[in-house]
Amino acid sequence: MTDRRAELSAALQQVRGRIARACAAAGRPEDAAHLVAVTKTYPASDVVLLAGLGVTDVGENRDQEAAPKAASAAAAGATPRWHFIGQLQRNKARSVVSYADVVESVDSVRLALALARAASSLRDDPLEALVQVSIDGDPARGGAAGDDIWRVSDSIASSTSLRLGGVMAVAPTDWDPDRAFEQLKSISDRLIASHPDSKMISAGMSGDLEAAIRHGATHVRIGSSLLGMRNPLR
Repeated sequence: MTDRRAELSAALQQVRGRIARACAAAGRPEDAAHLVAVTKTYPASDVVLLAGLGVTDVGENRDQEAAPKAASAAAAGATPRWHFIGQLQRNKARSVVSYADVVESVDSVRLALALARAASSLRDDPLEALVQVSIDGDPARGGAAGDDIWRVSDSIASSTSLRLGGVMAVAPTDWDPDRAFEQLKSISDRLIASHPDSKMISAGMSGDLEAAIRHGATHVRIGSSLLGMRNPLR
């Protein structure tokens, strides 16, 4: 455990350095982009260690893994802000709402309504929800495109049990990241014009965080650069 803590501490220092340098290069404050540590396939013990190192936000993309991990971490005294970042089926909404503080992957009105119903019965405070934007319109990757972006955002904003936080996207692998994140920033600007408090832009991962920060990312989702290469899911 001591070796793993040292390993994570060293990686965290490097990642935080990259974020700070990217912010400075973009002419933004060095703390303008917040780290979300993506711990999928890694144990709850890593979440506990990261929390002890000052990491406040953790991301997961599979409910069947995230729910028990959040419970185990909490039992060990670690209560980070949990972000659900994966594609989400409506029948999992109630489970996700029970532990997540932010759902970043809201890509349909039906999912927004399911989350709102679950949040109204399980939470005292609104659940933060982001509209997942499809940069290239490919439905296989999830995300809302075109006018659906505004339908989803309006559905979230009209719910008393949800809070519209902003937008999230993954840059398509066959796109230049700057092009992808420039497009996301344009969508974010339009959203903020209608919903001024919805300023969160979750964009950028280990390979493209600098491009995301250049185009206004407020949160970057970092997995492999922080925790190491993952074992394949079975």
